[in-house]
Amino acid sequence: MIFSYLYITISILATSALSLTGIIFLFFKIEKLKKITIFLVSLSAGTLLGASFLHLLPEIIKEDGNSKNIWLLLLFGIILFFILEKIIRWRHCHEPTCEDHPHSLGLMNLVGDGLHNFIDGIIIAGAYLTSVEVGITTTIAIIFHEIPQEMADFGVLIYAGFKKKKALLLNFLLSLTAIAGGLLVILLEQKIKNLTEIIIPITAGSFIYIATADLLPELKKEASLKKSFHQLLFILLGIGIMLIAK
Repeated sequence: MIFSYLYITISILATSALSLTGIIFLFFKIEKLKKITIFLVSLSAGTLLGASFLHLLPEIIKEDGNSKNIWLLLLFGIILFFILEKIIRWRHCHEPTCEDHPHSLGLMNLVGDGLHNFIDGIIIAGAYLTSVEVGITTTIAIIFHEIPQEMADFGVLIYAGFKKKKALLLNFLLSLTAIAGGLLVILLEQKIKNLTEIIIPITAGSFIYIATADLLPELKKEASLKKSFHQLLFILLGIGIMLIAK
């Protein structure tokens, strides 16, 4: 169990460090980053889907059997993330533009990012408490998703009028909410029976929602056949990474 806590700590700190990927903006023009980010989005969609269908769901079915509760919790995870996005008026748009007023957009993005990272901490901790293998693959999926997401978050803050250093600092501080999420799961583990059997299906639901409701629609905006083919390759690469990790 001590090793599980160690893995949780290392993984959460690693994902939190990704908040500093916005430093890349200091060296590249935003237009150049947009071209790179869209392929990271494709890779992210593939890893999230692969983690859900190749790791999380098979693992919980193996532990709990093909129970109806698993599928109900999966659906709950999808609906939960839909509701969360509605509440905070925030989405994984991967573009530093929005219909909202820039300053308001920046504040809403910060709220959404803090909540998102808090949930990431819950997901990572719950996954490791299931097994080290599930924890590692879940962390990999989150990392591939976080890279384009953190780039987008930084871009949104710059667009909203924040200075680069302040945007980096705020992004990093909010990434630490993942630690609070991980601690919450560790504290509740002994008090709530079969906690991981609840968290894992909800995690799978959240991954499926993010991939299908947020990421894939962004990729569908690309009309170029060549770029669309490249997107498909990166989606398949993400799924392949999860298949190999299995």
